[in-house]
Amino acid sequence: MITRVLVANRGEIARRVFATCRRLGIGTVAVYTDPDAGSPHVAEADVRVRLDGRDGYLDGAQLIAAARAAGADAVHPGYGFLSENAEFAAAVLAAGLTWIGPPVAAVQAMGSKIEAKKMMAAAGVPVLDELDPETVTAEQLPVLIKASAGGGGRGMRVVDDLAELSAQTEAARREAQSAFGDGTVFCERYLAAGHHVEVQVMADLHGTVWAVGERECSIQRRHQKIVEEAPSPLVERIPGMRDELFTAARLAAEAIDYAGAGTVEFMASDDGSFYFLEMNTRLQVEHPVTEETTGLDLVELQLLVADGGRLEAEPPRAQGHSIEVRVYAEDPAKDWQPQAGPVHRFEVPGALTEFGLLGRAGVRVDSGIVDGSEVSVFYDPMLAKVISRAPTRRQAAGILAAALARTRVHGIRTNRDLLVNVLRHPAFLDGATDTAFFATHGLTTLAAPLGNSSAVAWSTVAAALADATANRANASVLGGLPSGWRNLASGFQTKRYLDDAGGEHEVRYRLGRAGLELDGDDSVALVSASPDRVVLRVDGVEYPFEVARYGLSDSDVFVDGSLGPVHLIALPRFPDPDAAVAKGSLLAPMPGAVTRVAAAVGDTVTAGQPLIWLEAMKMEHTIVAPADGVLVELNVGAGRQVDVGAVLARIDDPQGESA
Repeated sequence: MITRVLVANRGEIARRVFATCRRLGIGTVAVYTDPDAGSPHVAEADVRVRLDGRDGYLDGAQLIAAARAAGADAVHPGYGFLSENAEFAAAVLAAGLTWIGPPVAAVQAMGSKIEAKKMMAAAGVPVLDELDPETVTAEQLPVLIKASAGGGGRGMRVVDDLAELSAQTEAARREAQSAFGDGTVFCERYLAAGHHVEVQVMADLHGTVWAVGERECSIQRRHQKIVEEAPSPLVERIPGMRDELFTAARLAAEAIDYAGAGTVEFMASDDGSFYFLEMNTRLQVEHPVTEETTGLDLVELQLLVADGGRLEAEPPRAQGHSIEVRVYAEDPAKDWQPQAGPVHRFEVPGALTEFGLLGRAGVRVDSGIVDGSEVSVFYDPMLAKVISRAPTRRQAAGILAAALARTRVHGIRTNRDLLVNVLRHPAFLDGATDTAFFATHGLTTLAAPLGNSSAVAWSTVAAALADATANRANASVLGGLPSGWRNLASGFQTKRYLDDAGGEHEVRYRLGRAGLELDGDDSVALVSASPDRVVLRVDGVEYPFEVARYGLSDSDVFVDGSLGPVHLIALPRFPDPDAAVAKGSLLAPMPGAVTRVAAAVGDTVTAGQPLIWLEAMKMEHTIVAPADGVLVELNVGAGRQVDVGAVLARIDDPQGESA
């Protein structure tokens, strides 16, 4: 019997496995690298072991040594890192430990997407033809370049111009090598408006193979899933498709003598035809939607199978609907660049459970962060998964959208507004969820802030009044009189803020015997104010606003209310001239390592020309020239580690003025 499990992973998935282990009375071991020393998964384990180096999660020898030192008798790999590494699985077994995953041969068989497709074709599973990047013709475009190892959108590129194929192939190879230690890539025909549908399989060591249920994961950005649901809207409306999918998934599992939890992924067309993409020999990020619609704990079943237990003859029948969204630390205003830094607060009001089955309509949160967590530049930027369950799909979407809109996420930019807008979009509610969703409906439009102009304006007033209340509470003059006291009417107070779109807002107000007076606006009245809560009455309707301040001089302001969340930067009364950045400067959008520099001081550059490549969070980011000009300053070289906001280079226009 398994008595103590080491999770060879971090963050949300480590916490998820620990939650089931605690419920079953199984001991837990966490491993961590220095950037993760303060991570919640470390604090929640019974015991923990430090790993040397930021890549310690990829060091199989260290992980096995940690398991032995901590008295673990089993290893759960989670997802990512070494979860689909056959050599690691074999080493765990060779060390006398239980591997909570599929047989080594199955991991090995599916470890190369190229070889896996050949094997599936032989087993009778429909596949898309593999294309050699060196021989692709214009007639075969568009094509999708994919990493043979790993997943998660890394090492993937869509190419519809033959002239770009070589450069994009090399970029995919670099990214795949960095993320998975294997730079092998291949091409296949790209279905621009297909459906990404996958089947959860579970098999035991006694010959039982379940097709537990299907999920649709078609809404993706940069080939990274962000919305997943069960059951699939496409499968629901195509008669007979579910049976065909389940048959193909079981064929795939049986072809490699699979055991444990796995996912067979397909690309499907609107007519219900589908093609094998890959098989993930591990638990998927999106597994909670299958749990919520079946009532199964998939981690518990993994433990059962690893212990030699038997599955029932058939899985339970799926009921209801579940939707999951992934909350990422990324900035929509900066081309969705991953973000690193502190999370001051993360709260989903009304969430019924964390890492556990809901059992009724509501919201579940599986998160890798808590208040005060630090998001590291060295790992994936996913912060949390928020999952809903309801009897119908529209109810599930409505419950989840409302919960996300009320979520308090302070201190770091996220994709939360995009997720809410997707869940409320008429096309999504109608089930029109193919992989071209963002291209069809406009990513920029869907990423619009939840708070409209009125929400920003009133939130700014609330922030100013909360700030004024805090100042009065913390200061006194003249032997105890409250700060701001006077026996004559005062002039207007002025506070200025920046919103996330770069717009500047000025609030001119004064508080007298008649209450709040806004310069030029008599529609807003103050009901009550404290340092962290302000209630305004606008045209007879009262709106409460929660106000939180962080950073130096409390300049980072987050206002949460029913009109939508608003983030503001309080501007100083007297700006520091030394803090200004020279015009034409290229700033690092995030902490990272410079991998390449493609220009030198004195070079003439054109707008959009790639100049510097930065690697962060296992992905490659390109810094381009913002305008035509001459590179007059270059402060970095390959291998240099830079902080967010660092000046990488500066461009002057040909007339000598900064670009």
